[in-house]
Amino acid sequence: MYSDMVSIALIQTSCQNDPAANIAKACEKIREAAAQGARIICLQELFTTRYFCQTEDYESFEYAEQVPGPSTVVMQKLAHELEVVIVASFFEIRARGLYHNTAAVIDADGSYLGKYRKTHIPDDPGFYEKFYFTPGDLGYKVFKTRYATIGVLICWDQWYPEAARLTALKGAEILFYPTAIGWATDERSEEVRHSQRDAWITIQRSHAIANGVFVAAANRVGTEGELEFWGNSFVCDPFGKIIQDAAHQAEAIVLAECDRSRIGYYRSHWPFLRDRRIETYSELQKRFLDE
Repeated sequence: MYSDMVSIALIQTSCQNDPAANIAKACEKIREAAAQGARIICLQELFTTRYFCQTEDYESFEYAEQVPGPSTVVMQKLAHELEVVIVASFFEIRARGLYHNTAAVIDADGSYLGKYRKTHIPDDPGFYEKFYFTPGDLGYKVFKTRYATIGVLICWDQWYPEAARLTALKGAEILFYPTAIGWATDERSEEVRHSQRDAWITIQRSHAIANGVFVAAANRVGTEGELEFWGNSFVCDPFGKIIQDAAHQAEAIVLAECDRSRIGYYRSHWPFLRDRRIETYSELQKRFLDE
């Protein structure tokens, strides 16, 4: 029986062109987080590369790898050595011409628990992910790790309350969101920048409140091409209170203590799950209600 208390960490770093160097940096940061007491450690989205989705470039498909595969094995060995759970996001090649944006979950004994494939794929200026990624087909997943039952969703998924709800309903106690989001470098309005970042934080805090779970978002930092990633990785409790966060411009390890007993407390006092009227929600399966 494990404790209700679990220490988690989010790794917020910049990335360079060399995948080997990015993996080495990630391993170094994981070791630092483990030394500080973290038991579940989440890396940012596509941490092995720079964010190549800013352009549609066929050469970027060369970054793809199998999951599980060589990089997953590196994380498995490290998880086993440090007795930590690792959430790691990769560019997955499933077959020739078929690719996914995928997060692998590795337990504290080094075992590979499985993967989640990103469901919602954006296609916006600077985020041309539909060129690279097929929407995930594994459904929403939870993983029963040594220290907690966790759910993993990826970046653009974080804007969709349905994804958070379904993952929570499957038993997730902590929702992890590996992320790569930032401002266009030519967006100089501080008001616009603040509003965009605040919307990103607010929607995820709302998932915590509506579902009574911890939410942890790991974002990258640094300027890559036409994007300035805004960092601000954070952890909030089941009522949306931010426990720990990072600045927007610096590499950081965000360490937070999560008391999972608080999930029952908040769900009892604010019984949103109890009062759901599931018989009225069937129309959510429609794209739009024209009448």
